[in-house]
Amino acid sequence: MAPASTSVQSDTHADHAAHGNHASHAVPPPSTDPHAGHAMEAPASTSRDLHEAHAGHGMHDGHARQPAPAATSIHAGHAPATPAVPSNAGTHGTHGEHGEHGEHGEHGRHDAAAPQAPREPIPEPTTADLAAAFPTLQPHAMQHAPGFNSLVVFDHLEAWNNAHGSGQSWAAKGWFGGDIDRLWLRSEGERNEGRLGEWSLDALHGHALSPWWDVVAGVRHDGGDIPGLTRAALGVQGLAPYKFEFAATAYLGGPRRAELAMEAEYSLLLTNRLILQPTLEASLAADDDPRRGVGRGLGHVEAGLRLRYEITRRFAPYVGFVHERRYGRTAELHRDAGESPRDSRWVAGVRFWF
Repeated sequence: MAPASTSVQSDTHADHAAHGNHASHAVPPPSTDPHAGHAMEAPASTSRDLHEAHAGHGMHDGHARQPAPAATSIHAGHAPATPAVPSNAGTHGTHGEHGEHGEHGEHGRHDAAAPQAPREPIPEPTTADLAAAFPTLQPHAMQHAPGFNSLVVFDHLEAWNNAHGSGQSWAAKGWFGGDIDRLWLRSEGERNEGRLGEWSLDALHGHALSPWWDVVAGVRHDGGDIPGLTRAALGVQGLAPYKFEFAATAYLGGPRRAELAMEAEYSLLLTNRLILQPTLEASLAADDDPRRGVGRGLGHVEAGLRLRYEITRRFAPYVGFVHERRYGRTAELHRDAGESPRDSRWVAGVRFWF
């Protein structure tokens, strides 16, 4: 019975050896010794073979692997033929594959797609090239459109009806001439209860100081239901930073001796055609002018807000709100005449130019 048992054990361990061969690992040939499969130490040649096999796998994975130590368990012969490796060995192998086939491949592709240097270098700009690209400009040198030009703008042509009565008013300006020297005309006035009230007309010569600013000088005439008044005028006008239109004019002569009038406006584009325009006007006088209800100091301040819709660029109806208030001596003169020193009104009108 013993020989039969021995043959069975030999066959069983032979199967295990075959399994090891299937895993591509060198193992010693089968032995007839019943305990051959349970050997505690592999022959030296087997260790070298295992080491070479693992070295081959390391070369393939991109990382050299160390041979597994000899098994000390009595069931070492039943363990899988492939030696145990750390859990991160597969990861290192994968990294090796990516490093060899992925990253290096990507770098290769990037290197292949890199732009090539020009065959002929760009020549250095010469002095003549720089002079042609950046010509020397003379002080105040400007390019001017030839010929004679003109523009007339009615900023306000409006009507109102409130508790103090109904009325109409206008504010217009225009210029005629070239880009440097122009004739400026400015006019404003109002009509109350069917009767023409105060109005004014300025005739000024304008000279451009810069692309955005003009200095103006001329005369002003005030008219209405009282004797007229003509005075000298001197001022500046133009486009301030942030696109504020600004004008300040000093009027000299007459009972007031000197008066400073300032106005500013801004156009806020809500859409390409819908525009909100705030305005602000103020005046200061050096002396009293009782016939026209103007006192020394700050006379009046008028603030307006108008919303217009440009049917065309030349024609735009609008609605708005205007508040006017008088201060100091001017307010006292209006109270003495039975008038309120402040007034608020809703207005509707049109703005057009040609």
